[in-house]
Amino acid sequence: MKALTAFLTLALLLLPTRVPRWLDTAPLRPAESLSVLRGTVGRNESLASALTDHLTAAGVHRLAEAARPVYDLARLSVGRPFAVALDANGLMRSFTYGVDELRTLRVVQRGGALDAEMLTRAYETRPEVIEAEIESSLFAAVGEAGERDQLALDLAAIFAWDVDFNTEIQRGDAFGVAVEKQVLDGELVGYGRILAARLRRGERTLEAVRYEGESASGYYDLDGTPLRKAFLRSPLRFTRISSRFTRSRLHPVLDVRRPHLAIDYAAPPGTPVVASADGVCTLAGWWGGLGRAVRLRHANGYETIYGHLSRLHVRRGERVVQGRRIGAVGSSGLATGPHLDYRMRQNGRYVDPLKVQLPPAEPIPDAERAAFVAERDRHLALLESGPAAPATRLASAQPSRAPKS
Repeated sequence: MKALTAFLTLALLLLPTRVPRWLDTAPLRPAESLSVLRGTVGRNESLASALTDHLTAAGVHRLAEAARPVYDLARLSVGRPFAVALDANGLMRSFTYGVDELRTLRVVQRGGALDAEMLTRAYETRPEVIEAEIESSLFAAVGEAGERDQLALDLAAIFAWDVDFNTEIQRGDAFGVAVEKQVLDGELVGYGRILAARLRRGERTLEAVRYEGESASGYYDLDGTPLRKAFLRSPLRFTRISSRFTRSRLHPVLDVRRPHLAIDYAAPPGTPVVASADGVCTLAGWWGGLGRAVRLRHANGYETIYGHLSRLHVRRGERVVQGRRIGAVGSSGLATGPHLDYRMRQNGRYVDPLKVQLPPAEPIPDAERAAFVAERDRHLALLESGPAAPATRLASAQPSRAPKS
C-alpha cells in the first residue's frame, strides 16, 4: 500500500492541473482545468477494458500505438496504477501507467500528437550499521533489530561456507553488518550489498568484507582469503539435524542396527535442496531405500548424495553450480517422515560432511592486494562506527515474523 500511495502521489504531481500551452495550438482559457481519473489494473484486464469508460476504441488504439516505442501497453500487470487526464470536452490530454516502482510511462498530447516517455527514478542508497545478539535464531534476532527476513538470508549466505546455521548458532552469539539500504520516498524497499559483516560465535569471531576488483570479487576475510569455498556447510537453509553420521544406528524403519553414513536434516516437505558444490549429476531417480535421490560428482574425487526427495530439479548428465536447486525435501523410500539424507564420499569412501577437511580457496591476487586493503579498511571503518541512533532508523523497517528455528 505504501508503494502504491507513493506512486499515486507522484502521478498527481506529474499530471498538470491546468492545460499547458503546448497541448493545443488554439489559445486556452487560463482557468481551463483537467479532470484526473485514476484506477488500478484488474485481473485479466486489457488497456481497452481498463479505459472503456474514458476513451473510445479508436482513442485506446491511438494511445497504445503512441506508447509502443517506449512500452508495450499489452503487457499490463495486475494491481499496477494508471491515471488519465481529460479536458472539458472529454479529450485525453495525458495518461500515466506505473510500470514498476521505479518506472512510470507518461503519454501526453502535444500539438495534436501523442508523445510518450518513460520517467525513471532511482533508489537512494543509505549505508547503515545493524547489530544484534542472537537469543533463539538469526531470523528472530534480525526481526527484533527492526529489519526484514532478507537481511538474515543475505548474512547467512555470506558465511554459508564456514557456518552451518542449522546446528552451530547458539544463544549469546551476535552479528553486526554494514549494509546498503535501498530507499524510495523515505521508505525501505530492500537491501543492497552487505559491505562488511561480523559474526561472533562463542570465542570465535568471523569477519567478512565485500571487494569488487578487476579479477576478483566477492566476500573475503580480512587477510584476503575468499569466504566462498568448494563446498557449502549445508545443502539446506535454516533447518535442524535429526540424525548424525555414525557407524552404528538403530534404523527407524527396519529396526536393525546398521551404519548411518549421512546427516539427516529434518525439514518441511518441499523445502528446497541445493547443490553443495559445482559438479555433474550422475544419478537423478529412484535409488533403493533412499527413494528419489540425486548424486553429484565433484572435483578432487568428491561426491554428494541427496536422498528421500519429493521432487527432482536436475537430470542425469547435467552440470550444476553451487547453490542451485536440485530437488525438494520429501519422505520417499525408507523414511518415517520428511527429511533430507545428505551423504558425502571422498574417493569412494563415505565421510562425515560436518568434519571433512575441504579444499582451501585462492586468496586475493598480489596485483590487487593494495586495492583490497583500501576497500577493506573503508568498509570496516563503517562497521566500527556502530548503529545509528534509534530516531534516525527507517520507519518502514518493521520487524517481520521469524520462522521457527
